[in-house]
This record gives sequence, C-alpha cells and structure tokens, in this order.
Amino acid sequence: MAFSHHFYFLASLVVALLLSSTHVSLAARHLLDTPVAPPPASTLPSIPSLPKPTLPPLPSVPTLPTAILPPLPSTPLPTLPTQPSLPKATLPPLPSVPTLPTATLPPLPSLPLPTLPTQPTLPKPTLPPLPANPLPTLPTQPTLPTFTLPPLPNTPLPTIPSIPTIPATIPTIPFLSPPPSN
Repeated sequence: MAFSHHFYFLASLVVALLLSSTHVSLAARHLLDTPVAPPPASTLPSIPSLPKPTLPPLPSVPTLPTAILPPLPSTPLPTLPTQPSLPKATLPPLPSVPTLPTATLPPLPSLPLPTLPTQPTLPKPTLPPLPANPLPTLPTQPTLPTFTLPPLPNTPLPTIPSIPTIPATIPTIPFLSPPPSN
C-alpha cells in the first residue's frame, strides 16, 4: 500500500520536472530573442485641472405636523384579595426512646494452651575427607631461537609529477550556447 503511494508521487514528480524543463528552456530562449527595452521616460506629463461642477442646492426638508395623542384613560389597578392567614402546624411530641437493658456476658473459660511436642535433634552430617591427589606438573616451555631481520634496501622516494595549469578561459560549445540576437 505504501509502495504504491511512493511510486505515484515519484512518477508525478518526474513528469512535472520533464514538462517544466521544456517550458522553462523555451521561455529563456524567447527572453534572449527580445530586444532591449528603451529607458523609462524621465518626466511625466502634468494632469490638466478639471472644472469643478456646480450642483443645484438641495431642497429643504418640509416640516411635519406634530401628532397630538389623546390622554390615556386613568383606570385604577384592581386590588388583590388579601391572603388568608394559615394556622401554624403543631407537631405532636416525639415519643421517648425506651432504655434497653445492658447485656451481661458470662466470663470466658480459661483453657490452657496445648504444649507442642519437642523437636528431635538431628545428627550433624560428616563428609568423608577429600582424596589427596597431587596437581599435575606442566611440561617446561622450549626456548625459541631469536631471529635477526636483514636491513631494508636504501631506495629513493618517487617524485610527484607537477599539476598541469587550468586555462583561464572556458571554451564555448556551439550547441550549448544561445543563438545570437538579431
């Protein structure tokens, strides 16, 4: 699944680069073929002054008559009936809680704890003595003869060749340079 996404992304990137490189090179060639633009004008012409238009005066706003409203009737608010007073509720007294008799428990019998049997003593194990085997003796290492190396030959070091100089001007390649502008 992830491979197909990467493949489509890379394929579309390659196609976009191939198409854009063609158009970019054609645009660059057309830019080289265009003549040089003239220098910009140094002074701009002055803008002529336009006559100011004369507008007719605005008409005056007519005065509207003020409306006279009749007075509102003065009706008295109706009086609400008085709330009757409710009698206060009296609760009967709570009954008294009877006292419970205290329970007396008989004393616990005192039983003696059982005695545990005594643990028998086990004899200590004794191991037999280890055999007295002597350690093996290692053979002596033989002595190696010493070698002397022959002296190295006295050869001169090789000389490094000199680096050639690079020309200062780069030669022009005809098919890579743009055509001359006419």
